[in-house]
Amino acid sequence: MDYGFTTAAYVVAAVLFILSLGGLSGQESAKRAVWYGIVGMGLAVFATLIGPGSGLWLLSLLLIASGGAIGYQLATRVQMTQMPELVAAMHSLVGLAAVLVGFNAHIELVRVLSATPEMMLDFRGFAALVAEKTTVEINILRVELFLGVFIGAVTFTGSVIAYGKLAGRVDTAAKKLQGGHMLNIAAVAISLLSLIWYYNTGGFFPLFLMTLAALFIGYHLIMGIGGADMPVVVSMLNSYSGWAAAAIGFSLGNDLLIVVGALVGSSGAILSYIMCKAMNRSFISVILGGFGGPSGEQMAVEGEQIAIDSDGVAMSLNEADSVVIVPGYGMAVAQAQGAVADLTRKLRARGKTVRFAIHPVAGRLPGHMNVLLAEAKVPYDIVMEMDEINDDFPSTDVVIVIGSNDIVNPAAQDDPNSPIAGMPVLEVWKAKQVFVSKRGQGTGYSGIENPLFYKDNTRMFYGDAKKSLDELLPKIL
Repeated sequence: MDYGFTTAAYVVAAVLFILSLGGLSGQESAKRAVWYGIVGMGLAVFATLIGPGSGLWLLSLLLIASGGAIGYQLATRVQMTQMPELVAAMHSLVGLAAVLVGFNAHIELVRVLSATPEMMLDFRGFAALVAEKTTVEINILRVELFLGVFIGAVTFTGSVIAYGKLAGRVDTAAKKLQGGHMLNIAAVAISLLSLIWYYNTGGFFPLFLMTLAALFIGYHLIMGIGGADMPVVVSMLNSYSGWAAAAIGFSLGNDLLIVVGALVGSSGAILSYIMCKAMNRSFISVILGGFGGPSGEQMAVEGEQIAIDSDGVAMSLNEADSVVIVPGYGMAVAQAQGAVADLTRKLRARGKTVRFAIHPVAGRLPGHMNVLLAEAKVPYDIVMEMDEINDDFPSTDVVIVIGSNDIVNPAAQDDPNSPIAGMPVLEVWKAKQVFVSKRGQGTGYSGIENPLFYKDNTRMFYGDAKKSLDELLPKIL
């Protein structure tokens, strides 16, 4: 009875998770998709609590309540600008959970294999499941357990470093220890030898040794990836966390964990591939810690940045017929999406064509800008992807760049030694006039100077994006 209900509940939860994942692909269906995921997770937790091997009710409820309270506090306090590092932090917890569950599974496996037949009669849950396995199945379980711990350890330290880079607590430049990729290869070799050792002996030491090597791999891989590639890293770590969950699902014999882990792992891998393609990056290069990136001296940027005030920007906007707005991380930092939406409504009310140009990796998280614009109630039909709008810049009167840098950097096309060389960018410099709303003259997240700011048709609209737009709005006639 318990098995039947749990299995049925897991099937329904899996369907809800699939519907949730599919719905998140569109802005109109995203809110409904989130509720699918919430209901599916609630059902999965409930079915697990009352299913086979259930117990420790008080501890389980206390942990669920405390986790829910922490999640609520994070959801209400974390700003939208902090979402990328929050996602990275959540990935680290998934990786750590996979490591701890794997260690616990190993302890249970040793306990079962050393137990007498009389002792096995009292086993419950995972121990009872292991007690029924054959020698071949035990060996397969060891491999599954080993892989779960390995992927989890890589995910844990990799996500911690990604969090540090996204939060500005770790240098965003790509850095490797002396020896570079040879250190990673050595760590992988140690892990493979540990797998053979663990498979043959079942001892804890090879499992522990592999964990140390995997923790180093996660650290060194992500340290070797520069800031320009961090959005890809976030989705890649999301994929890792999914595969870690799936591997542990095989170890525990939990069908839902396998399905959900596979969904997360595959969707994260597909998203990472799509983003790498959008950035003209090699997927293999990124996941190997930036292997094969461009090298050499970058082109020098000549000229000076020319500032403009709100009166000058307003004059050009009042005379323009077509306007394209390019939002970036600076808009999120200033929480200027509401002011941007107000400017859009005011310009459209005066008969001007206003559209938004969204780069696939704008911000520091896939879909970051789309979420902010949807929150500000910007119409979906004027929010265009890069491929849809790039050819229209030569016929555009005014482009307003709000807090973007790398995604509008012409060095990606002009400088073969640039860290973002070959990356498709929004070709805003082809418009008649470009206004860049920026706090100061600093470089972008990747630390690369932007020649756009020095072009003859570009003017720098310095200041906090929200304050600048609030000052501009009354001057739109």
